Amino acid sequence: MATTADIRNGLCIKYNNDIYKIIEFLHVKPGKGPAFVRTKLKSLTNGKVLDNTFSAGHKIEEVRVETHTFQYLYAEGDQFHFMNNESFEQITLDKKVLDAPDLLKEGTNVMIQINAETEVPLSVDMPASIILEVTYAEPGVKGNTATNATKPATVETGATVNVPLFINEGDKIKIDTATGNYMERVKE
Repeated sequence: MATTADIRNGLCIKYNNDIYKIIEFLHVKPGKGPAFVRTKLKSLTNGKVLDNTFSAGHKIEEVRVETHTFQYLYAEGDQFHFMNNESFEQITLDKKVLDAPDLLKEGTNVMIQINAETEVPLSVDMPASIILEVTYAEPGVKGNTATNATKPATVETGATVNVPLFINEGDKIKIDTATGNYMERVKE
């Protein structure tokens, strides 16, 4: 059994007969009253996010998790196929388990957390950023740069990302996988 002092981002816990991953937490020590931990939990079975507050010293049941590197192979409808880089074993995951399935490019390495007791995949951690090629972008209008003007662009995976006006078709851009936002243009 762990306590609230062991809470960290990425920790998987059993709570309300479900398995949750902690995606955000904050230890709060008010001037009056006992300390507590404010958390944001993501269900690993249905993907729902909920806010919860644990009192200081509260016992939490930790789930033993193993992390393995998998390579994304291909998608078949809502099923995504991955291959373990060490054992070459293949697994299939549902689209709802993935945080940003529209940014996943074939051949990308991801970290998959697997419940050590039941061997069930729990979550997929994408790399922090991914480089994709722009397949379609409207031409930028000259002189339309009074403020940080953006336009929608379609990348090779089919996702739509807002990019600055100077981005054209064929450019490679770096995208933050956590937010889905444009980061920078990549020089080749």
